[in-house]
Amino acid sequence: MARTRAKDYDDKALSILHRSAELFAASGYVGTSMNTIADACGVSKALLYHYYPDKEAILFDILSSHLQELVAAVEQANAAPGEPVQRLRTIIGTLLELYRHADAEHQVQIASLKLLPKDKREPLLASERILVGIMSDALAAAVPAAKQKRVLKPLAMSVFGMLNWHYMWFREGGPMTRTDYADFVVRLVLAGADEAVAAVTRPRGKGKSASRSRQAELL
Repeated sequence: MARTRAKDYDDKALSILHRSAELFAASGYVGTSMNTIADACGVSKALLYHYYPDKEAILFDILSSHLQELVAAVEQANAAPGEPVQRLRTIIGTLLELYRHADAEHQVQIASLKLLPKDKREPLLASERILVGIMSDALAAAVPAAKQKRVLKPLAMSVFGMLNWHYMWFREGGPMTRTDYADFVVRLVLAGADEAVAAVTRPRGKGKSASRSRQAELL
């Protein structure tokens, strides 16, 4: 006879995932054992195995849950009415807000997704591609010069770089709020994208001549 699920099964599973993400972020996926997870969660190893058969299953569910939440929220932000710049601002602000209580999950995504076998990596990478696609479309609308294929992906990934690594320095109560930083990122993009795109796409010869002229001015 199959074992009946407890009423709080889902809540306990989420608690295990979040605590495991904190452990993976602090000690690394490889350096964290099922025993360590059970102890940190205050459950027996037998009960932990009732929820997850192995550490790989825990890692997959951490990343799957995290990415599904990101995709759902960003798709909703992308569908909200507004001008292109406001839509970009909403998407960036949404991501930063979702990271508020998910720093550990985010660090695990960056560091440990690659450790999963290919069949488990692919659906997670597909979710990441959805996020990149939405960001790319929003950037192309807000910065028309960036529509060129040669520069759109580098620009999108540069924005994700600013967002994905903010946990390394951002502190609640610091000089910037998350809202401030979202505005800051958008203003950086709008202020510098046109010039950066022009510099990258201009003919090489013209770029060298301009560079030499600028060097001559500085001498």
